[in-house]
Amino acid sequence: MNSVSPSAAQYVGGVMQDELVDRGRQQQPMERQGSFGVRPPQTQDASREAAGEPDEMDKLKAKLMSAWNNVKYGWTVKSKTSFNKMSPVTILGHSYLLNSEDEVERFRLAFVSRIWLTYRREFPQLEGSTWTTDCGWGCMLRSGQMLLAQGLLVHLMPRDWVWPESQQLTDVDFEVFRPRSPARAGGVPIPSFGSPRSSSTPEKSLPSSQAPRCSQKKRVHESTKDRQEHIHSRLVTWFGDQPPAPFGVHQLVDIGKGSGKKAGDWYGPSVVAHILRKAVDKTSVVTNLAVYVAQDCTVYKEDVVRLCDRSLNQTSSDPSSQDWKSVIILVPVRLGGEALNPSYIDCVKNFLKLDCCIGIIGGKPKHSLYFIGFQDEQLLYLDPHYCQPVVDVSQINFSLESFHCSSPKKMPFNRMDPSCTIGFYAKNKKDFESLCSAVSEALSSSKEKYPVFTFVEGHSQDYGLEGHSSNHSGPPAHILPPGRLSRSNNRRSSEEFVFL
Repeated sequence: MNSVSPSAAQYVGGVMQDELVDRGRQQQPMERQGSFGVRPPQTQDASREAAGEPDEMDKLKAKLMSAWNNVKYGWTVKSKTSFNKMSPVTILGHSYLLNSEDEVERFRLAFVSRIWLTYRREFPQLEGSTWTTDCGWGCMLRSGQMLLAQGLLVHLMPRDWVWPESQQLTDVDFEVFRPRSPARAGGVPIPSFGSPRSSSTPEKSLPSSQAPRCSQKKRVHESTKDRQEHIHSRLVTWFGDQPPAPFGVHQLVDIGKGSGKKAGDWYGPSVVAHILRKAVDKTSVVTNLAVYVAQDCTVYKEDVVRLCDRSLNQTSSDPSSQDWKSVIILVPVRLGGEALNPSYIDCVKNFLKLDCCIGIIGGKPKHSLYFIGFQDEQLLYLDPHYCQPVVDVSQINFSLESFHCSSPKKMPFNRMDPSCTIGFYAKNKKDFESLCSAVSEALSSSKEKYPVFTFVEGHSQDYGLEGHSSNHSGPPAHILPPGRLSRSNNRRSSEEFVFL
């Protein structure tokens, strides 16, 4: 596989290249133009220059770009995505054959229940800049947020959790077709995508002897449901667009400064993986969870063990805590040179079939997306390129509707950019061992001579990489013994992978 240096990513005229938009969109007149009026030039004093504050020209450019991007991404063309009812649809380890309304409903609930994080506008100004929106430049940060949010969902909630209020989102924009032939899909969509249960359906009466028992079960169910909804709402607040939010854009941009990034820059999938790791390390709102970022397309198993096994960390041992931390494993990879290598498509499909997979952040060139599944030769994704007003998540009972998407979208595998980051989650040590086995089997499905990435027995320092480690806080396929050097050591650092 080819590595690409940062010099391969170019900026034109010092201004970030616009992300791709659908050809069907038409330009709209700018709204609220009066709020972005040109200020008369002012003299810069020494203290402002010393503080590194943006000058008036930078402020004007930021405001004009914000105005344009708010219009550009503030609306969308309604379109329906077609699904083949004869082929299974896979979403993060679960498959749905859409040949009945019950299966369509299961698929709808599974999709709508994913956390959807998009561009926002009119949030508090990002420190050291004039930006009050991430429209036009923050799509990879938003994709990374969705990846982390999915990891937190499976960490805090049951695997089969669905958002109860998704039943109310009946306007789900997709259709299911029976193909006329293997080469071409067509036909008539099945009639309904709303809730299959009518509120007017009469309920059967129960014998009086069973009524108390059913009432007790109902109370337990309601209590569990309320507790899960509290966790759901609290999780969303962690991604709020206010400075204190631990995984909000303000915190992520601030952490990105350590990687030479600033508000308004475009972030690659590898850089975002490290930003997410640092964000989780920095906060105390999430307990018993660690994030490991693979180095040079290699997961060093002993480094993961050292990160997760509390018994090895005597300085912070807590008798009341669990012996093993749950872990999110992020693997920045490159699936080809300038374009996706078709030999890796089956491998990507097999990743998305795994229960331990929490998705892939990547997209198409200059257009980041969060991939959560596939059907046939098309990827299923959540798109952050929709600018919504900021939501004040500090308010009690704030609306969650804008954090869930009702419009599944697909794109062909061959349009996927080769630079991406793949995410996995293991709740305990046994799950981690199962993850290694399952992912290794998926890696062996690649038709390419070299795997997408490798598992290695041992520590990174066993291979002379102790200075590069970022995660210090026969055998199965692609798991190499410690005495054998992985080919990945000859690769460039994954930090040099650039999303073209």
